[in-house]
Amino acid sequence: MNYNSTRNNTTVVSASQAIAQGISKEGGLFVPQSLPTYSLDDISVLSKLDYKNKAKKILADFLPDFTEEEISESVEGAYKSEKFGGENPAPISYQKINGKETAILELWHGPTSAFKDMALQILPYLLTKSLKKTQDGKEAVILVATSGDTGKAALEGFKDVNGTKIIVFYPVNGVSPMQKRQMVTQKGSNVSVCAIKGNFDDAQTGVKKIFTDTETVSKLTDNNMLFSSANSINWGRLLPQIVYYFSAYCDMVSDGKIKLGEKINVVVPTGNFGNILASYYAMKMGLPINKFICASNSNNVLTDFIKTGVYNKNRNFFTTISPSMDILVSSNLERLLYDITNGNDVKVAEYMNSLKDNGTYEVDEDIKNRLKDLFYGGSCDDKTTQTTIKKLFRDNKYLCDTHTAVAVNVYEKYVSETNDTTPTVIASTASPYKFAKSVLEAVTADSLPNDEFEMVNYLNEVTGADIPAPLAALKDLQTRFSNTIEVTDMPKFVLDTLGVK
Repeated sequence: MNYNSTRNNTTVVSASQAIAQGISKEGGLFVPQSLPTYSLDDISVLSKLDYKNKAKKILADFLPDFTEEEISESVEGAYKSEKFGGENPAPISYQKINGKETAILELWHGPTSAFKDMALQILPYLLTKSLKKTQDGKEAVILVATSGDTGKAALEGFKDVNGTKIIVFYPVNGVSPMQKRQMVTQKGSNVSVCAIKGNFDDAQTGVKKIFTDTETVSKLTDNNMLFSSANSINWGRLLPQIVYYFSAYCDMVSDGKIKLGEKINVVVPTGNFGNILASYYAMKMGLPINKFICASNSNNVLTDFIKTGVYNKNRNFFTTISPSMDILVSSNLERLLYDITNGNDVKVAEYMNSLKDNGTYEVDEDIKNRLKDLFYGGSCDDKTTQTTIKKLFRDNKYLCDTHTAVAVNVYEKYVSETNDTTPTVIASTASPYKFAKSVLEAVTADSLPNDEFEMVNYLNEVTGADIPAPLAALKDLQTRFSNTIEVTDMPKFVLDTLGVK
């Protein structure tokens, strides 16, 4: 299996080249030329395997230039039970929503308490092995733009990994206090963190510009370095996410909640579109999925796109209590467009150029109709998010974070509008303790402590929900990184951090 660029499909690279490079030279994203297909018999076999062995099977089908030993080493290293609190890193909790038992896929049991761990614990293994195959001897410089969770998960995954350096940029007022503390206290000799004066889209655009800036790239080459990415623009980040949708389906079959072959709906709170795209690829591979329910907060650019076929980032940007979705440029949507246009790289490049130059593009009627057949888009504001947290805890004694609550609310709207009774999986993307203030405000009318860690303890007192150990440990760590820069200074910061002239 080789990979093409979404903007120039004459570009053909191996799996290891796609992972090592991160993004194509002209700015396109790498996608597999074809997808492996799984029959119901194949899924039945998968259901008898534990999570690690499911991952080994699926990754092997996408990574033909990796040996069985290399894939096994990567999976075993990434999904250790001590990292995720058990042998299944993505367990399901069944909760009654809209009067119907619903599967909540908990993706936040890893070392940074967010779903990004599911991919970013394995990416360093995949990337370093890819570099040895394609760029032997070069040091990888991992550039990351984060809206909160990716940054910490990438830092934790790549800390002290030989042959790599990692630099993370985050919007100075666009992450939760806990997310910020996770990043600025990060340990590791090869890590660096910097705030930018702007929002996530500014950080993401800045990183992409650095990737394609010939002068900066040339300076790295002269110093035996190359750029790579830990954002979901890197195929090595997206691929591991496919696994947990197969795992969830298999678990539902094993738990007797659905019959093998029965279709499910998938609900995903998403801003950059990567998490829901992974479920789309799973469906294309043969997983029985009926509808993809795309949940947004007040930054509802994806909701509007699914409904109208017009993508328009020229709108107000909202800083919300679900900051990981505070995004107006959804990078992974490019991969979906490439797929549903049957690999039309010219058309995708036109869309992306229009987005860059005008802030908007519109797809044709055929694509609009295909989007509506596959996807439902919905959004909710902060007040509704907190109301949903309160209701779910009151009714079920189940505490969720501000992103999962968005998904629950949008799912409720979908059912109300469609009366669809299809069994459903909701992706739960973070621990509620990463957003303690907002979650506390939802579940209690009491006055809140001022200190973030006092809030965490109080939330535990009020709800009884366990505090993830990695978050509790942050209280005693020293701040290491305190820089805040203009977006235009990002290239200079990178070169200065690397000691490159």
